Amino acid sequence: MSRIAPYLLILCFGLINAQEKNSKIYSLEASYFYGTIIQHSPDIAHLITGHPTGLILSFQKKTFGAKEWERRYNYPDVGYSFTYQDLKNEHLGQNYGLYAHLNFYFLNRNLMLRVGQGLAYASNPYDAEENYQNNAYGSRILSSTYLMGNYRRENIFNGFGIQAGVSLLHYSNADFKSPNSSTNTFAFNIGMNYTLDHEKIPAYIPKQPGDLKYTEPVHLNFALRGGVNTMGVIGSAHYPFFTAAVFADKILNRKSTLQAGAEFFYSKALEEYIEYQSVAFPAGHTTGDEDAKRLGIFVGHQLNFNKLSVITQLGYYVYYPYTEYVDQLYNRIGLGRKINEDWWISATVRSHGANAEAVEFTLGYRL
Repeated sequence: MSRIAPYLLILCFGLINAQEKNSKIYSLEASYFYGTIIQHSPDIAHLITGHPTGLILSFQKKTFGAKEWERRYNYPDVGYSFTYQDLKNEHLGQNYGLYAHLNFYFLNRNLMLRVGQGLAYASNPYDAEENYQNNAYGSRILSSTYLMGNYRRENIFNGFGIQAGVSLLHYSNADFKSPNSSTNTFAFNIGMNYTLDHEKIPAYIPKQPGDLKYTEPVHLNFALRGGVNTMGVIGSAHYPFFTAAVFADKILNRKSTLQAGAEFFYSKALEEYIEYQSVAFPAGHTTGDEDAKRLGIFVGHQLNFNKLSVITQLGYYVYYPYTEYVDQLYNRIGLGRKINEDWWISATVRSHGANAEAVEFTLGYRL
């Protein structure tokens, strides 16, 4: 989960603002949750001392198929949500989150799956003197992602409905500041929803035969990624990095695009980490002369929504002379947006398992 980028919220807003202006059916909901922090690493065992509780408040706009992509994804909701979570641990404190989200529906619209991405505020982050026990949150501002799977019934009586199910809430800063062990909370939730103007709900526009059928020849892409990160050591400064990538893509249909390519990595943080290891641990395996550059190959998939897309990639460093930093297998996930037919941008997080290395901002060109 820590591979989700903390700066994707603005891209999610772009999807919401792109909705049809005349579709003005909204809904509100409030849910209470009770759960437990998952011990994904022994490093956070001392922070799991109780069962977190909290609230999820949501406001969303319903879609009815005015645009092709709405019909393609079974008329999802798009909206905003706010979360409050008491982590039931004096060192973690409370978190407050603001998200953009999408609701997807299944089983005759009785099953809802929500994906929310945003930013959270941690009330009690790591402090070297006053809160050194909190090795989960190194900063007050965190990336936060939450997933919700609910059985949901709407407009049971005068616009009011109910929902219940499970949620997963994740907090991390993607190694923007150390420490960054992160937390994941699994919770049960129950709540109510209310549909505004429920007496004016229009009919869904039926799906059209050509909604999904579309393809293109293979295209070549060039991408330049950049940002700042730390070397994963508490007290580390921020260092710049950049990645140059070239890859081919193939549009299979209006939903899916496949990708494959190669990329070159330069990381000042890795250079500093090699120097740090050679000086701090002179009896270790690091001499200080190791090459910090990397070369990777990757395959990926792009799930397309209108001008936005969800990017997932899996890569392997074929040239990685210093292997003490992170694993050779890496993954990337985030959001992209088309600027026009040639140019695109994205915000992603590159990780190694549950260990996020960097938030990447990308400018790309598609031939």
